[in-house]
Amino acid sequence: MSVYVDQMQPCIQNRKWPYDQACHLVADSTKELHKFGTRLGLHFSWFQAHSIPHYDLTVGMRRKAVKMGAIEISRKKFTKFIRKYHTCKTSGQPGVDGTPNAVR
Repeated sequence: MSVYVDQMQPCIQNRKWPYDQACHLVADSTKELHKFGTRLGLHFSWFQAHSIPHYDLTVGMRRKAVKMGAIEISRKKFTKFIRKYHTCKTSGQPGVDGTPNAVR
């Protein structure tokens, strides 16, 4: 199982997210994502699942995630990850939670 971070992207600030950049932390399974997120110091309440199970990260948290073993992926690979997630979820393919087993 692996955990991934995509590239930092500009984002719109709001009262819940006061930063002007963010990236996504995703994993091969939701269980692995939460396990890594806990080790990284993320709160479960920050978890988002409306499009794909993920956590948003700041620049500093992204650096920390990479030091802890998260694999850096391009925006193109992240887009493939999203497509594969939705394909698995709608077709009932592995994993059980709809998360793809690999993004490479």
